[in-house]
Amino acid sequence: MRSRARHTALALSAAALAAAPLALAAPAEAAPSADTAPSADTAAARTINVQRGGPARSFAFTAGRAGEALIGFTASAPGVSWAKKGAESAVVSIAVDGRHVTDLVVPSSDPTPRSLALGRVGRGRHKVTLRFAKGSAPAAQRVRLARTGVRMPAADQLVLRYAPVVVGRTLAVTGDAYQNATTDTPLIAWHETRPATTHGHQILEYSVVWSNEDGGTDTPALMARWGRTTDIEWIYRVEVDAKGNRVDGTGVYQAPNHATLQFTGKYEADHPVLQTCTVNNNMCDAVTPDSPLRFMPDVTATRPQDRTREYVMDQQPWTYRVMAQEMLREGKIENPSDPATTAVGDQRTYLFAEFAKTTGAATGTGSVPGVALGVRLKSDPSRLYRSDHDQPTWSIDRDGPVATTVELPEGTRPSDIASVEAIRRPTGLGDNGAPATVTAVNRGFFLDSSYLPESSFLTWKGSVALTPQSPSGVLWRP
Repeated sequence: MRSRARHTALALSAAALAAAPLALAAPAEAAPSADTAPSADTAAARTINVQRGGPARSFAFTAGRAGEALIGFTASAPGVSWAKKGAESAVVSIAVDGRHVTDLVVPSSDPTPRSLALGRVGRGRHKVTLRFAKGSAPAAQRVRLARTGVRMPAADQLVLRYAPVVVGRTLAVTGDAYQNATTDTPLIAWHETRPATTHGHQILEYSVVWSNEDGGTDTPALMARWGRTTDIEWIYRVEVDAKGNRVDGTGVYQAPNHATLQFTGKYEADHPVLQTCTVNNNMCDAVTPDSPLRFMPDVTATRPQDRTREYVMDQQPWTYRVMAQEMLREGKIENPSDPATTAVGDQRTYLFAEFAKTTGAATGTGSVPGVALGVRLKSDPSRLYRSDHDQPTWSIDRDGPVATTVELPEGTRPSDIASVEAIRRPTGLGDNGAPATVTAVNRGFFLDSSYLPESSFLTWKGSVALTPQSPSGVLWRP
């Protein structure tokens, strides 16, 4: 059995911990008192139980200044598992001063650190109300929110100010207004910043990780080309000036068919309101009336420029478990797993790797080169297990940091690996001759028995140039 403790090297980063609940002792199972109102920056942690058919639970906090607030807790729901039909999740509706601001989808009975935005609050006393919500699975009866607290991080006010509200998907394809409580649920979000063309201005971009996508790229290609079966999309981008004000007309969002359109919808304060409106989690700025679910994820996390978007999942290991459980429940996992087929097997049999590459200038005509990773095992070094399963369009042609997976025989451990190789593979007909150079492997891990990432055992830096004359090269040996 693989030990859950071995994923600790991928535990929450400092940024993720900053977004997590307050690290203060919580009273045992006590209902919070509305008569106490600690400040938003020092609010005492508390444990709250929200039950099906039970009363709403409330607590008060006092904001020392106007601004954007976050609520954090460690959430669990006994009897709930994202892997089981009828037990997928429990949903908690969260209101501030009587206004519904966000929902929490709890997909596990295991305590999981979570953080959500509450939007802008004024200076003074406020009341947070939590209710057991419709859309919860039949098996869900109670949600335990330990270490619950509200805070207003001063350093993150700008990125929180413009973060989008994501209204839940209500597509007729399922006929369920609460479909994000059972499929393609938004898990986490983050932001990135970059300079604008105007001096002193900057671009804020917001992205979301969903548990999967019911449309779009098929599952085997997701594993080969993106290194996961979650769906990761940027959803909103806006320019702000040197004073932190939105530049009119610069708000855009990722629309159906991955188009970039100007946002013309409604704002709540400075928060654009968008709705997931396709089966591959693209956005619309026209919202279906009375949509019951809405999400305001904490966007304060970010990522280093030299790391993939999957880095944000690495910092929140529980997202891998939800990812794998959705594949199991939706029948997308081959049983028994066989690395000789292109079907997705048990995700615990895969090496999850991230590497960096660049592509040089073409020397002829034809398709661009992609790169795949290959693994040889000590038991049979003549056999090469490839991330692309020898499918041309599954090799990776984009440059920079990229993620992929390599399916291996069940039970493979890091000590079984003889080598990790880079393989040049044109993505279509012909070969344009451009060299593809791999310069780093940033991490490599397996999932443990609970589908949580183990410690990364694979890192490498160097330069391996892949050409038509030399199409493969060894990156790492133990």
